[in-house]
Parts: sequence; C-alpha cells; structure tokens
Amino acid sequence: MHHHDDTIELLRFSTCGSVDDGKSTLIGRLLYDSKALHEDTIAAIDRSSKRAGKEELDLSLVTDGLKDEREQGITIDVAYRYFSTPKRRFIIADTPGHEQYTRNMITGASTAELAIILIDARKGVLVQSRRHAILASLLRIPHLIVAINKMDLVGWDEKIYNDIRAEFTDFAARLGLSDLDFIPMSALNGDNVVDRSTSTPWYQGPTLMYKLETVAVGTSRNMENFRLPVQRVIRPDLDYRGFAGQIASGVVKVGDKIVSLPSGKQSTVKSIDTYEGSHPEAFTPQSVSITLNDEIDSSRGDMLVHAHDVPHQSQEVTTTLCWLNEKALVLNRPYWMRHNSREVKAMVSSIDFRLDINTLDRHDATELKVNEVARVRLRLSAPIFYDAYARNRGTGSFVLVDTGSNVTIAAGMLAAPSTEPGQGPEFAI
Repeated sequence: MHHHDDTIELLRFSTCGSVDDGKSTLIGRLLYDSKALHEDTIAAIDRSSKRAGKEELDLSLVTDGLKDEREQGITIDVAYRYFSTPKRRFIIADTPGHEQYTRNMITGASTAELAIILIDARKGVLVQSRRHAILASLLRIPHLIVAINKMDLVGWDEKIYNDIRAEFTDFAARLGLSDLDFIPMSALNGDNVVDRSTSTPWYQGPTLMYKLETVAVGTSRNMENFRLPVQRVIRPDLDYRGFAGQIASGVVKVGDKIVSLPSGKQSTVKSIDTYEGSHPEAFTPQSVSITLNDEIDSSRGDMLVHAHDVPHQSQEVTTTLCWLNEKALVLNRPYWMRHNSREVKAMVSSIDFRLDINTLDRHDATELKVNEVARVRLRLSAPIFYDAYARNRGTGSFVLVDTGSNVTIAAGMLAAPSTEPGQGPEFAI
C-alpha cells in the first residue's frame, strides 16, 4: 500500500438498476469522463464501437469489456471497479441487474456508504426501484442518489422528473430514508454525470460526480465501540506475541484496558503495530497487530474489546436474513455462520415473519426462497460477540455458508437481544 493513497479519501458506492436502465453506460461514463480509462482501453472500445456500426463510443462496452475483479472469498457475482479523481478514490460495487439483484446488492452494498438507484425516466418508479430502496434501508446505507436517467428520451420534461421525485420521496419516508438526492441525467450523452447539462436549466442541484466527490465519508462507521476480531496470532520470536486483525469498529490506544472474549481475561495494550511501524493509536478500518502487557491466550475467532464496553455475547440471536440460494432455507438444518473472524455452526430455529419486499407486509413462513427477506432466530454451536447492525455494521453482519459446497447462501443483519417488533421503521432490524 503506497502511503500517499491513505491521505486521499475513499468512497465505496454501489449501483442498483438493470442493464436497460443504462447502468453499464452510467459507470462507463463516470470512468470515461473522469479519465479513469487507459488510452488503450478507449482505443479498443472505439474499434469495437465502429465494428458495431456506431459512430460515438458505446460506453456500456467499457464495463462489459473490463475484466471483472472478484473480491476474494465471496462466491457471489459482484464486480468491483476502481477509479480516482484528484479529490477522491472510488470503489464501485457493480451489482448485476437481473433477478439475482437482491443477492448482489446485499454483498456489494454491505460496505457501501452511498447507493445510486437508477430509474428510467420513461418507466418511472418500478417495483424493483422500491426493492432497491428497501434493501438500502435494511443495509443502513447513509446516502442515496436517485439517478433519473434517459431524460433525453422524454424531452427533458421537468414534470416527469418532479413526479418521479415526489413518488420516490413518499415511499422513502416510510423506510426512514432521509438523505436523498435526485439528479436528472442522460448517461449516454453525459448530461449531469460529470459535466453540467445545458438541457436542464430548471435543475439547480449538483452533478453526480460533484456529489460523489463531496458527500461525507465515514459517517456510517462506528467510532465508539472498539472491536478487534482476532484473525491470527503472530509469534516471530519468544519476545513478541501480537493479536492481528482488521479493526471492525472504534479506536484503540496504547495503555487501554481491554478484555479478550470469550475467555474474559483482561490486560492493557502494550503496542499497536502496522506495516508502517508502531502507533500510539489506531482505528477502524485499519489492520493492526496488538501486543498486551500480560500473557493471555487468544486465538483466531476471539475478539479484543474495551473492558468497559463489551458487545452482546450469545448462542441465540435474532436477525434479518436475506436468503441468497436457489435451494430453500430449511429449519433446523446446520449451516456455517461466518461472523467477523469467527466460524460457528448455526441452525434457523424459527422464522418470525417473511417481509414482502414490495409492500412491506409481513407474512408467516416456514421456509425461505431465493431473494426473500425474513426475520429469523438462529441457534449457534458457540457464542458470537456482536452488536446490533443498526449500531455497528462492522460487528452486526454475517453470512451463512453451506456446509457441503462452501457457497454463501444467506446474508444477515443482527438485532439487539431484546428487540421487540415495531421499533423505528416498520421492520427495523
């Protein structure tokens, strides 16, 4: 990691929409207009556009033609793209738009701080637009941009923009989503994507790129509760014993009183080491190795936390679960739960209700099919150390993995132990 990179802020965002809404074109336009593409890629796209008999560049070829980067360890179809401008670095989790979108959005968006929801101006707010909004709210994504695309095909009609905006705002209010921006655009021609459009004198708001470069970063990170899931113990020699991992949330300083879970043994922080050397303090999402002033046993799957602020610890948890597998969820069948660095066996003991993603109605259910969302109770083979997802995305999320195939089959968001239905928005997790 080059050190200068650390000084430039990083924004992770996801794009939700189907191919027909112009998603590939929009991403291509962002990359192209921010000069993130190498000249040779542009030349190749130029050639294939011309071969396809098109005069202007076909920007969707940009995203379709780039090699998908897979995040290691996630067996789910999310492509990550990286680009930067002088102001910021960006990672786009591009979630394919076909019927798999729930699955992809959940994986791509769980670390996103902003989501772009694409709406085709000719079609208005569709079932899938509402679905994207609900998932964004479940995932607690702090900022939403509703990109009303293809405005050129409706003659840049301000009334169409206002109607879509009013309908979407109304629905978002029911979900407790408040940080919304609506941008009229044509991704194909580049209107209001990176450059301002002369076709929208009636629109005074920011362009998409301006919003991406200026939106507050890090607002969804939990800085209060220090949590370090131990990934491995480093012992280069007898004098050094470091507990290494990525800080899931919070801040830690040399001298802090900490406790190791599950043993409950206490000590104080002796040193905090990174690749760049030793530091007096560190914070999420840094990767560190921590040494303690007392010999305590801690291994992969344990968690170091502040002694005065410990997470929930339980073998029975309530969670909002998004089922991602073609094979339905079966009650009381063992699955692997991966939660931070810990892996335990988990069984779904009951389904409180299934959430209709389009209407927000609750239904009784005894099984879950692909892309369905429900509130369920899990019984675990050993306790996990966690916080409610609403408070702490770092320790509040997990995946379920099939014990046979090792495929990720569900993504979940943990609720506080005493959660009664009906706190906050209708299905608050």
